[in-house]
Amino acid sequence: MHFPRRVYTVEEVKKARELTEQGWKHRLNVKGREEFRRRVKEVIGLVKEAGYYDFLRTYIREIVEIEGFSQLREAEVAIWVNVEILSDPIDAASFFIQKAQQMKDFLADKPYYGGLGEISAVNRRVEFLKALKIRSGRESVRKHCDDILKNWADSSFL
Repeated sequence: MHFPRRVYTVEEVKKARELTEQGWKHRLNVKGREEFRRRVKEVIGLVKEAGYYDFLRTYIREIVEIEGFSQLREAEVAIWVNVEILSDPIDAASFFIQKAQQMKDFLADKPYYGGLGEISAVNRRVEFLKALKIRSGRESVRKHCDDILKNWADSSFL
């Protein structure tokens, strides 16, 4: 069985949901300039370090460089990413996990955007940062995770 080329119709969503529930994992594809691909590779390394790589590739098929706003593209099972977001690889990794959670919620027919959808996605992002902080062997990564977590705790989002 193949994953749908796009996830837009009721049938496509149903098929994608069934496959992810059965353990489907995408072969993550990165599209963009060489510098973009290099930076994404660094971000993916952090995702792996935190133990979230299988989660990411269950719900995201590709990461695509764009000029505009970074966002989840549900129908394409993709994250569109502006290269500037990659300037902070740890924050970018947590952003990728947030978008993967939103895709998971989309497939589960749960709110995945707006107030209710953001709660689940931001909670997953915070969970990821805590896991990376614990699993990383680099003090600089642990400290930066701690700084980001403090900023999230101080914000009105949590």
